[in-house]
Amino acid sequence: MADLQRTVDELAARLGRPLLLEDHLQRVIAYSEQSGAMDDIRRDSILRRHTTPQVRQWLRAAGIDGAALPLRTPGAPHLGLLPRVCVPVRHEAGLLGFLWFIDAEPAMPDARVAEAAAAAPALALALYHESLAVGLASHRELEAVTGLLLGERDAARQLIEAGAFPQAQPVTVLVARPLATEPDEALRLALEQGLLALRRRLSGHHPLHLVRYDHAVLLTAGPAVSPDELHAAMSVPVTVGIGRPRPALAAAAASYTEARHAAEVAARVPGLGSSLEWSRLGVYRMLTHLSQHELHPGLEPLLADEHHLPLLETLETYLDLAGSAVATSRALRLHRTSLYYRLRRVEELARTDLKDGGERLALHLSLKLARLSGRYLPRDSRPATPA
Repeated sequence: MADLQRTVDELAARLGRPLLLEDHLQRVIAYSEQSGAMDDIRRDSILRRHTTPQVRQWLRAAGIDGAALPLRTPGAPHLGLLPRVCVPVRHEAGLLGFLWFIDAEPAMPDARVAEAAAAAPALALALYHESLAVGLASHRELEAVTGLLLGERDAARQLIEAGAFPQAQPVTVLVARPLATEPDEALRLALEQGLLALRRRLSGHHPLHLVRYDHAVLLTAGPAVSPDELHAAMSVPVTVGIGRPRPALAAAAASYTEARHAAEVAARVPGLGSSLEWSRLGVYRMLTHLSQHELHPGLEPLLADEHHLPLLETLETYLDLAGSAVATSRALRLHRTSLYYRLRRVEELARTDLKDGGERLALHLSLKLARLSGRYLPRDSRPATPA
């Protein structure tokens, strides 16, 4: 990295123009001293070490991925993006990264663009050697962290012996679960970039991470990291679950299981907040171990028909408020007569008796379990419909 930075600084001085070097995923690797024209995108890229998905989409639509020669990309005022010159950095036809110059007034002379292109092969070679070293280390870490979360004790020893995690400190696992319903490669990339940026900021906690198809995992040593740090690092909205600390890295799998359950509960029950600790899940801590087959059989006709949603919401509120008709009417802004009518309908459809404490308990737990399984989606937990 020192060689890359020195090369970038020397090239910027020779061209008399600030520049920024990214890898092929548009993560910032190095940049020169910035002077002259500057836009919000350049500033944010330096601060966050990556560009936003919208900007990446705009630039890739301009053809940067397939470019073999320098390319002038148009500005995008709606994104806060000035025109740029993109010099692709390739090694043996493989794309390794991009060299960027802001092309605002005065525009970059063609001679300077050609000079930057001539310097690209040296940058490509340095970047190639760096990617080999980092890729090998990353691959070994990925395998070890994957094994660790599967409960393989030898994985903890490998990470400790490699100096990736301290031996005598506790470990806490946090899980970030995207709110997007359909995981895809762009979402996975956003999670990866967020965690890499966070690892740089939390180096004192010896962080490790792993990105799965539908969630991201962060392991930290020492005092627990605030979930606000994880929210702030992500460019996509997430819920965060926090497992209980464990005294040694070898026990991280248990904290991971708890964190996954907590993140899922936070997604299913938004009223509990976007960050949840396992130790504060209350009844949901128990329900995460149950199957949806444990549901009260009387709830099936209510869950099967979307039109019964108001009845389910009324029942849940009534049970949450310890069967108080007064408090339920107030919470739902519902006339007492309407409330009693709905409760009678619940009793008829579910073939139950709400005066029976055992029935109330079974129904209450079943509603919470139906939330976790996704069979019951009250209005407060449904994803917003795009405008």
